[in-house]
Amino acid sequence: MAILFVAACSKSDNNTSGDSRLSVYLTDAPSNYDAVLIDIQDTQVNNSTDPDNGWQSLHLLRPGVYDLLKFKNGVDTVLASVDIPAGKISQIRLILGANNSVVIGGGAYPLKTPSAQQSGLKLNIQAQLVAGIEYKLWIDFDTKRSIVVTGNNNYILKPVIRTFAQATSGSVRGIILPPSGVNWVYAIQNMDTIATAKPDLVTGAFLISGLSSGSYTIAVDAVAPLNSRTITGVNVTIGQVSDVGTVQLH
Repeated sequence: MAILFVAACSKSDNNTSGDSRLSVYLTDAPSNYDAVLIDIQDTQVNNSTDPDNGWQSLHLLRPGVYDLLKFKNGVDTVLASVDIPAGKISQIRLILGANNSVVIGGGAYPLKTPSAQQSGLKLNIQAQLVAGIEYKLWIDFDTKRSIVVTGNNNYILKPVIRTFAQATSGSVRGIILPPSGVNWVYAIQNMDTIATAKPDLVTGAFLISGLSSGSYTIAVDAVAPLNSRTITGVNVTIGQVSDVGTVQLH
């Protein structure tokens, strides 16, 4: 790059304009059953102030039956991974199908889930998602405490579930002027190009998301006769957006 441009970085924890990447994972605590088979047909989040409305489907990667006991001792599986509007999410719910069962001593028994089949299993989250940040959300079943035996080999699912969200990346944003003078913006770490972005053609704003923590160089590839620029020492922190401000190309 012909010219070195150095900018200080500031962090923002309440950037709610734009989308966040949300991935939902299923995991389980150990139990003594041979298998616990749950028919998961949809996963939805509520990011409105209305508890009855505002539900958004996350579109499962694989709707169907999951054996919860395959996802214990730190093992998990992804249910969905989508972009949703940044902001507060208050609840998540699982919509279950009818094919739920528990396997004990090699025998399979129906697992009754009447309320879940009607309106879904509603779980409180109360998480604040920041635009440009990727998050993981875990649905952690406790099968040992979630299955109630009522006699005569009748089993009812009364879920005991823990949910928690965790930011898994940081991001870098800024404005490049004039917007027409930019080919690409690169995030470089240890001489390797990690990610790229194309600024908005009107505002010049760009966002590079999905970055791990560490120090980056942001390189702006300009259109001739404008000079390309680099921004060194951009520190990225998980769960935060580093802002390099406005870069003028000359």
